[in-house]
Amino acid sequence: MTPGLRALLPSRAEGPRASFRTMAPNVLAWLSDGSTPLYLAPQAGVSESPFRRLCRRFGADVVVSEFVSAAGIVRDSPRSRGYLRFDDAERPIGIQIFGAEPATMADAAALVAEVYAPDFIDINFGCPVKKVVKRNGGSGCLRDLDLVERIIRAVDAATPLPTTVKIRSGFDEATRDPVGIALRCQDAGARALCLHARTRADMYGGHARWSEIAAVTNALEIPVIGNGDVVTGEDARRMRDETGCAAVMIARGSHGDPWIFQRARAALDGLPAPAEPDVDERFAVCLEHARNAIEFENDSKRAIIDFRKHLGWYTKGLPDGRRLRTELFQATSLEDVEEMLARYRLEQPAPAYA
Repeated sequence: MTPGLRALLPSRAEGPRASFRTMAPNVLAWLSDGSTPLYLAPQAGVSESPFRRLCRRFGADVVVSEFVSAAGIVRDSPRSRGYLRFDDAERPIGIQIFGAEPATMADAAALVAEVYAPDFIDINFGCPVKKVVKRNGGSGCLRDLDLVERIIRAVDAATPLPTTVKIRSGFDEATRDPVGIALRCQDAGARALCLHARTRADMYGGHARWSEIAAVTNALEIPVIGNGDVVTGEDARRMRDETGCAAVMIARGSHGDPWIFQRARAALDGLPAPAEPDVDERFAVCLEHARNAIEFENDSKRAIIDFRKHLGWYTKGLPDGRRLRTELFQATSLEDVEEMLARYRLEQPAPAYA
């Protein structure tokens, strides 16, 4: 750990440690009380602080950061520091870290716990992206389950925060063994486990095998969070009912649709589905999200360029939406976006979605 990072750490006798000792058990208790909390999945380039805050407002019970490189954290990388920022309104929140060196993962977890004090530390054993896997990070670790255990034990020993993990069902079909992997994680000290029921080789194709979530839930003593193919509120209810999972994590289903958490909660609780947002509400939330993204980034042009993917998602399904998206993908300022959306509303005054 660099001297600069050590200077950021409070002493062992003071700082956030005392407060997060009382915060940390709450998420675990929630996972065990039968209420089926809803998680916003950690997603690179998507689950940034502005979007996490929106999802919390619309019903996400727990959020997780974008995954952060443990090596970047211990090097005090400005980019990594940016990923670690969060607002108290986002709590309960977990910081997700990835890497293949147990000692580096432990140092990163200790620093995150001391300086940023999230509610839990999550380890990424699921990312399928080539540039991460080739360094043995993310789902690359699933090729060496002894390494998986060493990483979990190192992180768990480095911080009083609960250590949770996110895994896939295996690296490929030949190594597909979600129950075996999950048991190794539990034995190493994971306090909760999220299964994305695909292998690394599956990437995001095909269908998540919810039967594997059920098998892992039945095999483990710790809570299991189900992930994969939850794109409607009813999907969340079906996942809980079919698998017995303690919580449901929503990833791509949230893109441009933070309201999915409202619908999922209603479905889980047996209540009528809330009305879909109309175009005016959708555009208002989209612009709020864009303004918060600009404020968070401190570089308005870069923020809007990065935000274009969200513009595509928020306008999906609109009448003549393809033309609108073509225009929005050229936007370089918030003013451009506001003008384009206002013009669209004048041209398409009738409510709603196709």
